[in-house]
Amino acid sequence: MWSRPDDSLAAIEVVYRERFAGFVRLARAITGEEQAALDAVHDGFVRAVRYRRGLRDSASAAGWICRIVINEARRARAVSAAPLPALEPAAAPDDGHEHVRTALAALPERQRLALFLRYYADLDYAGIAEALGISRGTVSATLHAAHSNLQTQLMEVER
Repeated sequence: MWSRPDDSLAAIEVVYRERFAGFVRLARAITGEEQAALDAVHDGFVRAVRYRRGLRDSASAAGWICRIVINEARRARAVSAAPLPALEPAAAPDDGHEHVRTALAALPERQRLALFLRYYADLDYAGIAEALGISRGTVSATLHAAHSNLQTQLMEVER
């Protein structure tokens, strides 16, 4: 529980300062468009401030806000009627990593999101659990499955 009414606002500000760029990368991977990603992150933080009473404690702030940003990015993608992107980092088409993007695109959505939350949004397991609405144990299992699937697919590409 918060000791002062504006403690939750301070926690949101800390997440904004520390994680904004990671949230934009994540939203970009979901929306497929830079401006839509920026709008989704902006709208996510506006929603977080508006509904900050739903934030239980500062330790879960990054994951809680990340869940909001994911929902805003999905909403933006749905509104744009763009085809579903493969949740891939922005990269040049001729950068030599097409096989990695293809392998990422083949993963189930939860595995892709878990990977992006871990490596692009830089969330820990507790933050990923909060963002995806799953347990920490499920985060561990999901990341393990994602790594295994990627390794298998990339080994097949090398053959």
